[in-house]
Amino acid sequence: MGGQHLPIGRRVPSGESGRRFPDFDVLDQVPHWDPATGATVVGRLARQPDLRFFTPAEEATAGALFDRLLAQDGPPGAPKVPVLQMVDARLAEAQTDGWRYSDMPEDGDAWRATLAALDEDAAERYGAASFADLDTGQQKELVQAVQDLHGKPWHGLPAQHVWSLWTRYACTAFYAHPWAWNEIGFPGPAYPRGYQRLGIGLREPFEAADADPVDPADPRDGRRTG
Repeated sequence: MGGQHLPIGRRVPSGESGRRFPDFDVLDQVPHWDPATGATVVGRLARQPDLRFFTPAEEATAGALFDRLLAQDGPPGAPKVPVLQMVDARLAEAQTDGWRYSDMPEDGDAWRATLAALDEDAAERYGAASFADLDTGQQKELVQAVQDLHGKPWHGLPAQHVWSLWTRYACTAFYAHPWAWNEIGFPGPAYPRGYQRLGIGLREPFEAADADPVDPADPRDGRRTG
């Protein structure tokens, strides 16, 4: 099955294949899952439904925002996780996290307000009609400016809670998709198979080896951050 599925493009190239787990396809694990789990995971590769929550203007801004947050910066037409459609479906069906900050609107209203605010920033700083009309570098600057505010207000909302809203929804959608699992070498739920090698540094037979491992605790690794 592995060769029949499009891999998501790496954002940080590693190795000749451009992936840290070049020979891994999580869909090879489908026979080891129960039918309900397999159907759910494989179903995420199907064509996503039409948008029901975002307006056309919000669609353009939200799509650009998700691409910047998740660095899905491949060329036009390159496969990418359909985060926009997955978030839209959640909002259309009011599938929230079950909580919100007391100083933030309901999630749906917060999304509409913050996308409009990004468009306002694009107009004020660059004279653009919308955030989606900016080039990638300009979009990154506006998004970074929100993160850099931390607890300060941004268009009347606490910036750190806006950032939490954006990243919670973006990451939840992205890491629910099999292409993202391929990227991080996650073999999916070990049910009903279970785990047998419990311990630091041990790898299950069905887990793939990292072709470019990084040790964040090793100061000799030049990619260490923080």
